[in-house]
Amino acid sequence: MRRLILLAAALPLAAVLVPVASAATATQAAGETTCSALPVSAPAGAKVESVTTVAHDGGTVTFPAAPPLHPEPVTITDLPAWCDVTVTLTHPGAGDHVAVKVSLPSDPARWSGRFLATGGSAYLAGDFGSPLAAAVKDGYVAAATDAGVGDNPLSVAGWALKPDGQVDSALLKDFSSRSLHDLAVVGKDVADRFYGKPVSYAYWNGCSTGGRQGYVEAQDYPKDFQGILADAPAISWDRFAVGTLWPQVVFNEEQAHPSVCELEAFNTAAVAACDTLDGVKDGVIGDPTACRFDPRTLIGKKVVCEGKEITISAKTADVVRKIWAGPTTPAGQKLWSDNNIGAPFSGHADTLPFFVADSWVKYFVTQDPSFDTTKLTYASFARLFAESQLKFHSVIGSDDPDLSAFARAGGKLLSWQGQSDELVPTQGTVDYRERVNRLLGGNSRVDDFYRLFLLPGVNHCGDGPGGQPTDAMGALVKWVEHGQAPATLATAVKGPDGTTVATRDACRYPKVSHYSGHGDPNAASSYRCR
Repeated sequence: MRRLILLAAALPLAAVLVPVASAATATQAAGETTCSALPVSAPAGAKVESVTTVAHDGGTVTFPAAPPLHPEPVTITDLPAWCDVTVTLTHPGAGDHVAVKVSLPSDPARWSGRFLATGGSAYLAGDFGSPLAAAVKDGYVAAATDAGVGDNPLSVAGWALKPDGQVDSALLKDFSSRSLHDLAVVGKDVADRFYGKPVSYAYWNGCSTGGRQGYVEAQDYPKDFQGILADAPAISWDRFAVGTLWPQVVFNEEQAHPSVCELEAFNTAAVAACDTLDGVKDGVIGDPTACRFDPRTLIGKKVVCEGKEITISAKTADVVRKIWAGPTTPAGQKLWSDNNIGAPFSGHADTLPFFVADSWVKYFVTQDPSFDTTKLTYASFARLFAESQLKFHSVIGSDDPDLSAFARAGGKLLSWQGQSDELVPTQGTVDYRERVNRLLGGNSRVDDFYRLFLLPGVNHCGDGPGGQPTDAMGALVKWVEHGQAPATLATAVKGPDGTTVATRDACRYPKVSHYSGHGDPNAASSYRCR
């Protein structure tokens, strides 16, 4: 399958001019391009159905709230005038309609020559709102795709199954990989035709689903992007999207479902026990894999949840032990990673199952929307896990360790993930990196084109008490355009008012940060990677 994809990508493009519905409302300034009809090249295997354009004046623009990704309105100031070009594609025989939105600064002088494709989240393939405008402000031509599956990150009910109840394999292919190459081809072609000169550098930026998409690009379309920023990647989707139901399986089998408050008491105790392993007390576990906290030490302890005093039972401690150990077969064979000690339980061990995993099993693995994932046993879970791998690994596994073509093309993959990621197990990403190491000559050689940073105390795609990346994209640009490979990744801890209270330099895998023993513990200069 992979060879066929690469062959198709190498075929020549056919430029077609289609009817354009133009809604240019901005007043064109001297030197600006015209936001109007332009020819668009269809990627191999696709046809252009329509092109629409909309011109914007710029200035201060507020994008409305769009929960859950944007629970509050997003306001961007000092936006230059820009043009949105939306290209709708179809793949003959698939019956799909895939939209690619490209946003371009109207004034060629405001374009840096860079192209930036942005990724999605959960079941959203791409965000057409504020991320594109923010990239335009930074001088990029920016683009995203909806993969033909719409704009709802929470539900697949409208597209996963065909009327006969079978998986819509064409749309799943669009969501998993095909639309990503289309996005790269269309986005760069629109920029070329809009400005009359080609893109100088092409970049990818995405987290979670967007991180998975970035890894797919490096694996399957190694010449699409010179630089890929792919964070908290939801790779090994066929395993991840079943494995993250593991807490529900444990709850059901052990007939115990502690509240998140009760579960978090174990994290609080683990942090207290392992906080200083990195040489400093800062409320964060520096390396969760080195933490040997035993949940049984909390048996008999009392915690207060919602005003009620609860005594930690032996059964609750055993539930936590099993969750932290990760998914296994009934015989104890490890199937997949679970979340690190210290990662919030709220993401995957809440009252309801993690919605990405719940939908995956209902609509794709069993094709039964009424299937109850809270009633899984250890045995039925293992069967579902194997079935998901068998049916879908070749479709959406997204974890081929052979990055040799990407390396030969000169591509750079920069990836970070929080050690407290509550949704995508950090050790799943580590497992992938180790497989790349084994295949391509070891850690030092792989670091030439792929660098991974694990950030203590950082949750899924950000937040948490740890240091947050301050300019990961800037680090990638320096690597791609100036050959400055990042030895560390700058991060900052923010206070309640948003000001920086501490700085850290996250170490590239497999090194971890350790306090040197002297100097300000809030200053990055006081730490060493070892």
